[in-house]
Amino acid sequence: MHTMNKYFRANTSMVYIMTNNEVMNQIIAFYRGMNGMLTFVGSYPTNGKGTGTKEVSTATANDGVDPLSSQGSLTLSRDGRFLLAVNTGSNSISSFIITDSGIPVLVDVKPSGGAQPNTVDVFGNLVYVANVGNAENNFSSNITGFHINNNGHLTPIPGSSRSLSTFNAQPAQVLFTRDGSKILVTELTSNHLSVFHVNQNGTITEPIVNNSYGQGPFGAYFLSTGILLVTEESSNALSSYSMSDDGILHVISGSVPNGYKTACWVVSTRDEHFAYVTNTLSGVISTYRIGPNGALSVVRHITSTPPGTASGMPIDVGVSKDGRQFYTLNGKQGTVSVFTIQGDGSLIRLQVAAWANFPYLGSQGLAIL
Repeated sequence: MHTMNKYFRANTSMVYIMTNNEVMNQIIAFYRGMNGMLTFVGSYPTNGKGTGTKEVSTATANDGVDPLSSQGSLTLSRDGRFLLAVNTGSNSISSFIITDSGIPVLVDVKPSGGAQPNTVDVFGNLVYVANVGNAENNFSSNITGFHINNNGHLTPIPGSSRSLSTFNAQPAQVLFTRDGSKILVTELTSNHLSVFHVNQNGTITEPIVNNSYGQGPFGAYFLSTGILLVTEESSNALSSYSMSDDGILHVISGSVPNGYKTACWVVSTRDEHFAYVTNTLSGVISTYRIGPNGALSVVRHITSTPPGTASGMPIDVGVSKDGRQFYTLNGKQGTVSVFTIQGDGSLIRLQVAAWANFPYLGSQGLAIL
């Protein structure tokens, strides 16, 4: 494996996914070429366990696709130095430092502060993870905070754990605002969007509980303007909101449907004129236009895998830093579909990249360096 390093330039462009394997969770790394095409580099254990194809709860279909029911199970720090992964099967999170060659080196594994962590985010030296809970604790859900130091070591923050809006609200994403002053949690089962203020010492306040416009809020994404996009798995739609300083959300476009099933993951183009939503059960990526004020309209659709081939059931999504490529993890295959982004936001499929020569079910998470 190490012989490949001579082909990499410093600060290599990479794409990472996570196996969520129940015996040993692993990070799968792909080298990202100049044209965005992917080449498998290697697999790197997290020293924790995933859930395999087992769902985190009975709230979602047990079909082996999207077992963690979350966006952000694998997350890069904004400076690209650290990669954080949830080990849902062993109730822990792993931190990796990213070397100049793009290889993730495991630094630390810490208990997640609850049961079945499924989503994690990092802002500066703060890390927050959401825990679904499990049958033993009646699915008591929470979010818990850690400090991450310059070497990637994690330290739990005393008193940082907070329950969600209801005792067993299933978190689907934990996400810092762009300025790091607040944390948003989408709650799949309570239909709430909980907002927590971040205190100076890294702890958080009780949640400000907002109602989701549609049913089954799942993936979320903040634009640089502060406008919030939220997918709705049950409403098969995308909503946009503005947020007041007090953490109250105001609907801009409520539940704009795209005609396909299970709208779950969302990311915007770098110019923030368009958003891509994966409709997992339909195998389709929908493009939404984002108006200057955050109003949403559906523009077009494309399948994640080539027509005439098996549906990939796209889940996690990402856009490259230069804004030229869009990537989605195909949950039914464990492959990554690569698209070039055109000026009008349309997508041209370039590749379906595989790391195993057999379909791999259960994988989750996507992060782009």
